[in-house]
Amino acid sequence: MNLPVPTCVVSDVEVVRTPDLDEQLMRTACEHHADALWSFCLRLTRGDAARAEDIAQETLLRAWRHPSVLGREPDGVRAWLFTVARNVAIDAWRARSVRPEDSTDPVDLEVVAPDRTDELLQQWLVVDALRSLSADHRAAIVECYYGGRTVAEAADRLGVPPGTVKSRLHYGMRALRLALEERGVTR
Repeated sequence: MNLPVPTCVVSDVEVVRTPDLDEQLMRTACEHHADALWSFCLRLTRGDAARAEDIAQETLLRAWRHPSVLGREPDGVRAWLFTVARNVAIDAWRARSVRPEDSTDPVDLEVVAPDRTDELLQQWLVVDALRSLSADHRAAIVECYYGGRTVAEAADRLGVPPGTVKSRLHYGMRALRLALEERGVTR
């Protein structure tokens, strides 16, 4: 059911302003324009509901302070509200670009230089665990895993047959895994 839209026209006749009249004009403006104003503010802020709400509230506050504007034709009131909302949004944007927001969001507070403490601690634990291995096991692991050599190349460098290198790698990795678990390192 469509009800006729009451107009709040204050024409050439001078109307004595009273708080009741101002309140009635504001209610009428809100009833007729609040949804459209909210949608407009939401578009101005590209979907940021919090900022849109701030802009809409500031716009309605300014309308409350200037009730003479609310007595215009409904289309004139809407145009005025949209113009004020646009100006409030521009002012807010300018204020933010001059003075950036202080953020307490943990994502924004990340250290610029990456913290290598965990990486260094892990390296120290691996080196310490390697030192606990026998010299033969440690040499095979260092040659193949850290040196990037094949079993045959490691066998040549260590002066042992390739089968021995494979055996030392197998038992050395088992011992290294246990040594790391003792130090609290897990997969």
